[in-house]
Order: sequence, then structure tokens, then C-alpha cells
Amino acid sequence: MKDRTKTQSVFKRSKEVFPLGVTSNFRYWGEDNTLVAKRAKGAYLWDADDNRYIDYRLGFGPVILGHGPDAVDDHVNEAMRNGIIVALTTEREVRVAEMMAKLCPVIDMIRFAASGAEATMHSLRVARAYTGRDKIIKFEGAYHGMYDYVLWSTYPEPENMGSRRSPIPVQASSGIPQALHGLTITLPFNDFELLERTFRDHGHEVAAIIVEPILGNCAAISPQPGFLERIRNLCDEHGVVFILDEVKTGFRVGPGGAQELFNVRPDLATYAKSMGAGYPVAAFGGRREIMEIVGKGVAHAGTYTGNSVGVAAAEKTLEILADGKVLRTMADKGKQLQKGMSDILEAKGIPFVFQGHPSMFGLLFTDHEPKDYRDWAGSDRATYDHLMMAMINRGVMPDPDSREPWFLSAAHSDVDVAETLNVFEDAINDVLAVHVPA
Repeated sequence: MKDRTKTQSVFKRSKEVFPLGVTSNFRYWGEDNTLVAKRAKGAYLWDADDNRYIDYRLGFGPVILGHGPDAVDDHVNEAMRNGIIVALTTEREVRVAEMMAKLCPVIDMIRFAASGAEATMHSLRVARAYTGRDKIIKFEGAYHGMYDYVLWSTYPEPENMGSRRSPIPVQASSGIPQALHGLTITLPFNDFELLERTFRDHGHEVAAIIVEPILGNCAAISPQPGFLERIRNLCDEHGVVFILDEVKTGFRVGPGGAQELFNVRPDLATYAKSMGAGYPVAAFGGRREIMEIVGKGVAHAGTYTGNSVGVAAAEKTLEILADGKVLRTMADKGKQLQKGMSDILEAKGIPFVFQGHPSMFGLLFTDHEPKDYRDWAGSDRATYDHLMMAMINRGVMPDPDSREPWFLSAAHSDVDVAETLNVFEDAINDVLAVHVPA
């Protein structure tokens, strides 16, 4: 076990000023395991005791070039000397919008935002205004931000979800108005039959269906062949706006994101995370016909929208990622990591499945391919949790929750992968010595 004397001291102070001692619920790992970070650079971060970790959380995905990429930081520093918030459009905003339109098939027009949650929230408002309808469809286990409209069946207890044929939307928090319950229809991911029946019965009431093309908060479960295409066709048939939430996949699984990877074109798409290499910046955009209603009776604004720091970060980041070379190298590292982990798990006789993209993948201990949140819930989560904490205690940091993917960055090296695999094997040996997989 690493010495965490200073970490525990700072955490004790933090509990006096922050609920749970953290400023985001997902940073709380329990009284004994919650970490306090001191610094980060490249593929590594250090805790308050200067223990080093190979980082595969990467701030939940944004740190695509590694922590503190010099090229992006230098570009941002130069831009911010000319002002950060000016409450006017800048030419740099226009350039970044033009870059995104060139890379992303759906984008005719965009608006910037300050976070992925804001981007999805505004896209839903635009869809409701465009269609004149109120209801939305989202999928169980999909995460679209920490606000009331979409916090339904995001991470529910499986026993509360109801029958697959008649899912119950489960609110993710107290404080969400019960009046919103009837506005969100939740469905299992990859269920063609139920999707078609829902559109047939309720399509005339639905403004939008919002979809993570890869379930970024559910082990990176991927769409079955034809599923996204079927959504596209059903939206066309019923006049529903198809929103592809690319907050995690955008500029990570390809220069054109999941639209490029899966060859599907939504009506609107949302972006954040990788587009700024860790700086806070986001956007939503899509078809001109839909986006042109913004500002014409449809509200969108934000004090920090288009700030020079985030937009400059996006400008340099997209310039680096545009040709795909960095992304292909990252994917190769992910494949290398998966291959090594597979060899170790097969030798131990532990059933497992990888999901997602090599630069953003999930690992589940199960003997069948998971297709939705309910399948994730049936995997051996206890073994996974024990294994991840054992790895973190040895200096390799995936997220301890099996719903969160492993993220690769441009800063991860062959040496990092080799060290990770050694730690992975040692951690498995120790876990197996005291815990029997389910």
C-alpha cells in the first residue's frame, strides 16, 4: 500500500468544506480510498504524497493529448493575453467552427458552450422548439449531463428498472421534479424491437432521441450492427430529431468522431472533452435548417461561451488531431494493452469481454457480449472493483467503476503499457488469492 499520509490529511480538511470532501460526487471513492491530486503531466498524475500513477481516467476522457500538452498550453497562454471574456464574437471562434464543420459530417452551423452538459441541454431545447413536441427518448445507462431532463435511468439499481418490455424511468437524484417523469422515455440500448414499438406508439409525441453512439458511462458498450441506422430511419419516418451525443467520442474515435466511425449522420451532435484537450469548451451543431432557429425565438447564451481559453485550446487540439495520425497511434496502444490483458485473463481462465474503441474501451468480466446496461449489471462487478483498486494501489489508475472506460492518450508510451500489464497481472494474482470470481 502506498503512503497516503498527506492525502488523508488534505481529505480530512476537505470534508469540512465540501460535501463528501469532493466537488463532484464521482470523485468520492470512500473514506479510505478517495485520492487528492497534486499535479499531472503527460500520461501521469501524482497524489498529495507524490505517489505517481499511470492515468487511464484522463479526467473522464478530455485529456486526449496527455496532461499539460505544451503546444496547446502555449497557444492558450498567447491567446489569453489578449483577453479571456469579451462578450463579442472573435475570428478565432469562426476559425474553430470552420474546422469542426470540415471534420464533422453533420455540422453546417454550431454554437459554443462551456460544458458537455450545456451542449446536450441546448440541443434538446432546439429539438423541442423545432418539432413543437416535449418528450425525449434516451437509453438506460447513457449519461448526457448532470441536469434534470436527462438524469433518468442513468445509473439505476437493476431491480428498479422494471421489465425490459416496459422499462421504468428511474430518476437519478432526489430534487428532480416529478413533473418531468412523463417527458423522458427510457429504453434498453440495442433493442430493435422495443425501439420500433416505442416510435410506433409515441413517435408523434417525441421531439428528439439522444444517443451516446458508444455508452461512455456504461463500459463503452457499442451499438449492434444497424442499430444507429435504424434510429436514423425511424427519426425520418416520425419527424424526430436525432441527437448524437459525441461529448466522449467526438475527435477521439476518429477525426470525424462516431459519425465517421459508424457512417451515420444525425440531425444534431454535441461535443466537449477531447475537443479542448482538457480545457473547458463544448459545442453543439448540426443541420442548417434546425440550427437557424437559434436566436429566432429559441434561447441560447452563456457568459463563458466562446471564451478565448477554451476556443484557443480547441483550435490547437483540432489542428493536431485533424489528420488522424495521433488518433491511430492511440488506438494502436489501446490494442496493445487489450492484447496483453487478454493473454493474462485467458491464462487465468477468467471470462471477459472488451467493448468500445481501442482508445476508449470497457472491460467486463462476463461470458457473453453485453448489449445494454442490464447486461452490464449482470457482469462480475465485484471482481472488477477489487482488481481496479489493487491496480490503483500499485500505481496504475483506471476508474474503479466498471461503467467507466479506460481512456488512452497521445502521451501513453510502450513503456507505460508494459508497466500496466505487469501491474495488471500482479493485481489479478493478489485478487484471486482472496476473492473467487462470480
